Amino acid sequence: MVAPANHTVHANGIRQNYIDAGEGAPVVLLHGFPETNFAWRFQVPVLGAHYRIIAPDLRGYGETDKPASGYDKRTMAADLAALLDTLGIERIALVGHDRGARVATRFAKDYPERVDRLVVMDNVPTRIVARELDARIAKAYWFFLFHLVPDLPETLIAGKEEPWLRWFFSDWTYDPATISGEAFATYVRAYQAPGAVRGAMADYRANAEDIAQDLADAEVKIACPTLALWGADFAAVGKMFDMPRVWAEMANDLRTAAIERCGHLPHEERPEAVNALLLDFLQGWRG
Repeated sequence: MVAPANHTVHANGIRQNYIDAGEGAPVVLLHGFPETNFAWRFQVPVLGAHYRIIAPDLRGYGETDKPASGYDKRTMAADLAALLDTLGIERIALVGHDRGARVATRFAKDYPERVDRLVVMDNVPTRIVARELDARIAKAYWFFLFHLVPDLPETLIAGKEEPWLRWFFSDWTYDPATISGEAFATYVRAYQAPGAVRGAMADYRANAEDIAQDLADAEVKIACPTLALWGADFAAVGKMFDMPRVWAEMANDLRTAAIERCGHLPHEERPEAVNALLLDFLQGWRG
């Protein structure tokens, strides 16, 4: 396996940071909130033994630029398309978690010819969250709504990145101590960087644009084989939504899997189970 290395390129008008590892058919991993591409540390060596792994920091996150605009998912999907063009990669298998799954879903719709298969992890599509929103869902998705408020989240979080992140990583995992030690410290450092909290908030604040984009092609289903997986024990996804029904509305060729004893971060909480599912789903992908 080609050892993992960090690289940066300028693509779609921003400087993008990404991990490149392994060789063979390309598989792209898109992280979610409150993470960076560090989230894939358990997948990169396992998948990289069989495939070329590209794991970027999304716009606004990690070491990628954090511009003032461009956080609608069509633009973020264009970020990925430009990164792939720069690397000379035409067609990929695509894996996205949380916010990364929203980017991956938009990429699969906007660039269907470039996606051989798609994996979406612990994610309810934006337009479906908006459509189903009631008092019960709003309570679970308080952060989703709070992050839409201009300026106030950044003001309240500044200097308190550690307890802010500790709340998410403890509440969103089956075992609250899953993300601890150096792993937790790595995320704290990432979100203490200038512009990092604002970048994550901007991702959420594109909500209205994202819904408009999703509604415009709501009747167009994802064409490629799709695997939806989620943590069976996360209150805001697996316990709140009928996930097979949700993703049957999105994709024609669908597999689903709920991971037991798992919250919102399957790739970090249950990496062996996730890696087995990914390797099985990726079988036959030759690039």
